[in-house]
Amino acid sequence: MNTSYQQQYSRLDYSFAEFLVERCHLQGEAKTQFRGLILELSAQQSAGHSCMQISAEAVALIQASGLAEPDQPAPLVVEAGRLYLHRYWQYETRLAGQLAALSRQGFPAVDCQPALDHYFPGQDAEPDWQKLAAQRALTQGLTIISGGPGTGKTTTVVKILALLQQFNQPSLHIALAAPTGKAAMRLQESIDNSKQHLPEQIRALIPSQVSTLHRLLGAKPPTPYFRHHADNPLPYDLLVVDESSMVDLALMSKLVDALKPGSRLILLGDKDQLASVESGAVLADLTQSLPGNTIELLKSHRFHAGIKQLADAVNQQHAATAWDLLTQPGSESGVALLAEEAVDYAVGQYRRYLALMASGAEFKAVFTEFSRFQVLCANQQGPNSVADINFRVEQQLSRLHNIHRQGAWYAGRPVMITANTPSLQLFNGDIGICLPDAESGQLKVFFPRGDGSSKKISPARLQTCQTVFAMTVHKSQGSEFEQVLIMLPEQLNPVLSKELLYTAITRAKQQVKIVADREVFIDCVNKSVQRLSGLAEKLALAQ
Repeated sequence: MNTSYQQQYSRLDYSFAEFLVERCHLQGEAKTQFRGLILELSAQQSAGHSCMQISAEAVALIQASGLAEPDQPAPLVVEAGRLYLHRYWQYETRLAGQLAALSRQGFPAVDCQPALDHYFPGQDAEPDWQKLAAQRALTQGLTIISGGPGTGKTTTVVKILALLQQFNQPSLHIALAAPTGKAAMRLQESIDNSKQHLPEQIRALIPSQVSTLHRLLGAKPPTPYFRHHADNPLPYDLLVVDESSMVDLALMSKLVDALKPGSRLILLGDKDQLASVESGAVLADLTQSLPGNTIELLKSHRFHAGIKQLADAVNQQHAATAWDLLTQPGSESGVALLAEEAVDYAVGQYRRYLALMASGAEFKAVFTEFSRFQVLCANQQGPNSVADINFRVEQQLSRLHNIHRQGAWYAGRPVMITANTPSLQLFNGDIGICLPDAESGQLKVFFPRGDGSSKKISPARLQTCQTVFAMTVHKSQGSEFEQVLIMLPEQLNPVLSKELLYTAITRAKQQVKIVADREVFIDCVNKSVQRLSGLAEKLALAQ
């Protein structure tokens, strides 16, 4: 099996390189070398790096190009042996300064020990990391709470909000947000559940409504600008952001820029998950550089023990141990290699929600059953990809007469929104199911809302969506399912990493099945993605 892959440059990389080459002051071989550097910088940017490390010779070449002037705006910036596009250098530099200042911001200490003991009762042999997170959040402007699924991040933050409201007069104006509509809805459900255990007067002071970051900031599509910024800040005293590992450098910079002076920021996330699709690994950089503002929750309260063992083995890059966990004969651990054909297994799972639909069940019950299981893929295209699995599952369900296709839209089609559509109040990552509408008899796509209701949209109005019997691991961030089937590709490719596999495994609460060749699996676990960035260094210098 061929397990190698090579760096590929896109048409955009070549176009961007030519654009700058035509404007540089270099000639001959120097110009050729400059073209190669810009090609690589563009490719690194597309891969999620905010910069790239270059040699002293390359630094001299960039400086001689006339496109990296130190005293005036220029397309390129060279700093500490790193080459940036000016825009990303500006995001990184501004964010580092703002977060360093926020991390130093303090609030008066109060006698809160009795209240802390009330909200976090009991003493384990190990430290109570949730209580420690609450203690820090009461007196710090920036609090970062990292932890895997089931470690109690949402439960902890609800108690923190209760404590802050209890010890602040007047009460704080609080906003809750997440990067995607799906993550926002999950946070809203978790907040509502956790609030039920609070005193009524405190419960009323904690919001339930959770917004996407784009909606919170007031996106102004198709421009990259927002209504809220430094000159028109958000009105909140405290902002809580869930799934912060998904927030890229540019969006985090704009978010922090929009905080009003004196406000607090609480970031929740899992530093070990995949970083954002766009540039940067902001949460990982912050946890590394701001230990005094970071608490990591280590005790899982949700996982099946086998899933936690597998996730930990993958995260610690114990590849042989991880493979052994998957291949133990007769194991009741909840994790295993899939023993049957993948599409047959997926179809068997999905026929359950289709049977409910056929029986006339309401959308809520159909959606709940559909959301119990999900196929997760590493890639969009190729064998074992999203496109491959979606096509094959549809074909088989059609042959079994569970779906009746007469075009793109059919009763039972599950879809994911792939671009923000504010006019429809639909956002990237939202999932719905196409069903017959009881009122009109026509097909409509129903989407769940955070309050338990649903919203129906005509299929003709959904221009940016795709079938979602399978989704990429990236798209699954912010979701959880009872069971997942993870499809690794047949050959190695640049997408595979232990972060991707860890993220996929931790989407499941009860059962993980994996389709993988041993060589590909081992290589995936052994490969770790390190995003190139100067943010951690700049934060350290700004302390």
